[in-house]
Amino acid sequence: MSAHRDTFVRDNLPPRGLWPELRFDLPELQFPGTYNASIMLDCIVDSGLGRNVAVKLPDRDVSYSELLLTVERIAWVLSYKMDVLPGNRVLLHGPNSFTTLAAWWAVLRAGGVAVVTMPMLRAGELKTIVDKAQISHALVDDVLEGELNAARHNCSSMRRVVSFGELNTLLADTEPDFLAVDTSPDDPALIAFTSGTTGNPKGCVHFHRDVAAMAATFSRHILRPKSSDVFCGTPPFAFTFGLGASVVFPAACGAATALPEKPGFEALADTIAQHKATTLFTSPTGYRALLKLGVTRLASLHTCVSAGEHLPKATSDQWYEATGIRIIDGIGSTEMIHIFISARGDDIRPGATGKPVPGYVARLLDENNVPIEGAGTGRLAVRGPTGCRYLADDRQRSYVIDGWNVTGDIYERDEDGYFWFVSRADDMIVSSGYNIAAPEVENALLTHESVAEAAVIGVPDEERGHIVKAFVVLTPTTPANHATVPTLQDHVKQAIAPYKYPRAIEFVAELPKTLTGKLQRYRLRERS
Repeated sequence: MSAHRDTFVRDNLPPRGLWPELRFDLPELQFPGTYNASIMLDCIVDSGLGRNVAVKLPDRDVSYSELLLTVERIAWVLSYKMDVLPGNRVLLHGPNSFTTLAAWWAVLRAGGVAVVTMPMLRAGELKTIVDKAQISHALVDDVLEGELNAARHNCSSMRRVVSFGELNTLLADTEPDFLAVDTSPDDPALIAFTSGTTGNPKGCVHFHRDVAAMAATFSRHILRPKSSDVFCGTPPFAFTFGLGASVVFPAACGAATALPEKPGFEALADTIAQHKATTLFTSPTGYRALLKLGVTRLASLHTCVSAGEHLPKATSDQWYEATGIRIIDGIGSTEMIHIFISARGDDIRPGATGKPVPGYVARLLDENNVPIEGAGTGRLAVRGPTGCRYLADDRQRSYVIDGWNVTGDIYERDEDGYFWFVSRADDMIVSSGYNIAAPEVENALLTHESVAEAAVIGVPDEERGHIVKAFVVLTPTTPANHATVPTLQDHVKQAIAPYKYPRAIEFVAELPKTLTGKLQRYRLRERS
């Protein structure tokens, strides 16, 4: 393998002066001069847990020893048959599968930079990512080859594409014992693209130490998993919430991950039942969907995590009443790689996100970027062992301010130091001089038995400046007629301050969301 390294990612990081300040306060966040995150797998095998199940598939279990061997062989193919150099970007375009999981670890082991994409992306969307990251190599699920092939014809950087089927053929003639390429803790390991809630995804660069840091902070101190646990969830690997949940966190402690055979909440419930999953990751939408299916298949669960969108208190309470499990809420971001504010067990206050995860600190800023002391409401700013580094993107200047990651969220901090989500900074509606947080109105609507989902925006109004408009998905038995509108409006007036009620309600069959399930408010604004 060539000793040359591709420096494209490092060359296109923001200027050092625009990086966030990092904190490495915990002993587990100290890294040696040479560190490749894929050695997490070696550590599990070397510790005597090689026979532990790493991946539970519908028809078989894969041990950590088997997983490591597969990772070594894929890394050998990448390096010697596909000519991947350290620093090259390698696109992984496939579903949450064993091959995608093993290939992700193999890219890191070979010194490459992994770029995982959502399976449902079309050629134009893939081209945007390939061009921005100057991706040179790709591994693609056979079923998804068409869109990638359509994209690559107009992408000058793409040199080699190998399907999963072809990869299996190449693996038949490989050398085992592929040692992890020497990388430094701050060498790029992955580029995670934001899910596009604002319409224009950004590439977030994370280092090898960042991969380890998310396991050493949120997983170690909030989840506290054991090697006997079985992780399961809906978030795609392309979403760093899913990357931690199904790939990194289990590997950090020698636990198993159970991968549903197909998407959908029926398949998720079946997977939980079949493999006796203990630890579930999904969104509030997912928890509401599982409640509708009934909880009889979920008896093995003991830990449930929600992120990606705010967890309404109503959903948290309904889940607790049905299962006896209090959902761990958390706020994370693609920019920060995973969750940085959360709480577990008796420390959970339903409706609150929690407190900073060990390793992180948080503050609130006023409109002039001045810190707010004590209880108050302002823009959330965070520091920790991970932080925002956009790939060649001027929006770095608005995300990192004075060394703090400013997430774009409005939070209230109470006297006990708990953080309560108010809204996204662009979700605050000013109507007749009143500030109205869209999520607060949504939460009130969701407490009505006729409401399945709700999304709220502000729309222009000559008299009030803006008014609150709600887009509502009703339950199947509720008629979408004029009589239902005042019923919901009156319900909101009883639940929260009357001036916050939605003056306009539109019934819709579904809400626009990203492939990760996050609401796209900008599409509702465009529609209005």
